Amino acid sequence: MLGEGEWKRKKHQPEDRRQWRKLHIGIDGKTLQIRAVQLTTNNVSDSQVLGDLLDQIPQDERVDSVYTDGAYDTKQCRQVIADRQAHAVIPPRKNAKPWRDK
Repeated sequence: MLGEGEWKRKKHQPEDRRQWRKLHIGIDGKTLQIRAVQLTTNNVSDSQVLGDLLDQIPQDERVDSVYTDGAYDTKQCRQVIADRQAHAVIPPRKNAKPWRDK
């Protein structure tokens, strides 16, 4: 969480050596129970932690859907979600382009 004015400084002023933490959480949409938690530094991208979050939910428990923001719009994230037989609900990034299958 950013303190008052920190986001503005980060966005509009030259980088200084400030560091902060990001808390990633996975919530059950029906029960509103927190199911997964991951604390990272500011240099870890959101998409890097999705697999770790899903791994915290036992494999024998069904995950119906995964709702995220556009930061998770990567092939790797979509594959991790598909591996759990879940439906990915991820908006495209602002600079999104169609993927080419290799």
